[in-house]
Amino acid sequence: MSSARLVIAGLNGGTGKTILSLGTVRALTNAGHSVKPFKKGPDYIDAEWLGLAAGRAATNLDPFFLDAARLQSLFLHASAGASISIIEGNRGLYDGRDVTGSCSTAELARILDSPVVLAMDCTKMTRTAAAILSGVAAFEPGVKLAGVVLNRTANERHRSMLRQCIEHYTDIPVLGALPRLRDNPIPERHMGLVSDREFAQCAGELDRVAQFVAQHVDVERMAEIARSAQPLASNEPFWPVVAEGDGVRPRIGYVRDAALWFYYEENLEALRQAGADLVELRIIDGDPWPTLDGLYLGGGFPETLASELSACRERLAGIREAALAGLPVYAECGGFMVLGESIVMDGVEYPMSGVFPVQTVFHPKPQGLGYVEAEVVAENPFFPQGMVFRGHEFHYSACRPRDGGAVTHALRLNPGTGMGGGADGLVQANTFAAYTHIFGPAVQGWAERFVRAARGHRDQLNKGTDLS
Repeated sequence: MSSARLVIAGLNGGTGKTILSLGTVRALTNAGHSVKPFKKGPDYIDAEWLGLAAGRAATNLDPFFLDAARLQSLFLHASAGASISIIEGNRGLYDGRDVTGSCSTAELARILDSPVVLAMDCTKMTRTAAAILSGVAAFEPGVKLAGVVLNRTANERHRSMLRQCIEHYTDIPVLGALPRLRDNPIPERHMGLVSDREFAQCAGELDRVAQFVAQHVDVERMAEIARSAQPLASNEPFWPVVAEGDGVRPRIGYVRDAALWFYYEENLEALRQAGADLVELRIIDGDPWPTLDGLYLGGGFPETLASELSACRERLAGIREAALAGLPVYAECGGFMVLGESIVMDGVEYPMSGVFPVQTVFHPKPQGLGYVEAEVVAENPFFPQGMVFRGHEFHYSACRPRDGGAVTHALRLNPGTGMGGGADGLVQANTFAAYTHIFGPAVQGWAERFVRAARGHRDQLNKGTDLS
């Protein structure tokens, strides 16, 4: 197994680390390297782009969800077979949850004992760049700052002055200098980058980003830095054997289409490890669904396709009927919105499945953002009452009971906003829906309870639920 690994970080969000990461991953892949991409923190969209750039799924790594030993174990498991691993950080290198920088990109780099390359926005800056880099390098012991890529440089004179200043005052190698781009080659929207599912030219654009980065950055030297990392050792297998039951695997469907596609691959694998047979489904433009024993509705962008979703009346009615009849359904954020009575966008109301008597209304600013800690305060099939687990939320919609009605919440978030005031999680029969996203392997028993509920539903009916 190769130990080559490299963290690409920034001084803050928007410094260009995503373009550098995508370009580096794609350039190395095009050059014949087997690249495994990783993304620090809870992130679906950047991870999806990184996976597309590498031709293999990206994995999220987050110290908020897993301790150091489990993070190392996940990294080794996910990077098996790759010749090099590229880990894109998030926000600024040292930015974390608190004054000590817990859960920061720097903490992850220390846990993985990985060298770090910094993407630095050098707009209207020369000598100060050396001062900043000196401070970054000395700020926290154990962070191996192995190089810098200068970004948004104005011209050759600017690039030359930056190099001279950095080389004069520091021993940090300058690995390249990217000119300022007039336009972001990857479009953005309210939750970050536009998803590759909505950007038809994504493959060609990634090749252009790779060409741009390779033209201005010594990508092979970055690979050499990655190869300087020392081997990691872990005796802990990431996936324990936990499958149980009668040998017949219950069938759990999960929707992955243009509207709903936010899934950590580890969540899906956790369900497989717990004994489920997974089947990928679509609501929009999908084939008839098979008989199911459970249904998983991930997050996504239902608000951007509210009209198309609302037009799928038979499918939405089938979901409602199955949920009310007891099919185990687990829904996160966008999936929760589909289970409400309607989504309101720009004053227009789009009917949804109506499993829950709530309406979700889209707003121009985030209504919930960040890590959460959830206490389970009501009975449900997926979490025992009294349990406390960690998750995250990022939503521009707010939830309100339909026609002034009242709802009972199953989760109390602290910190967190959820559906308002820290209340989150709705339960109807065997359906659970919340704004909170979870990282499945970090929530003890979630996958096993989901599979157990699906198996129990199948056994109760002697077959699954037909949603075709």
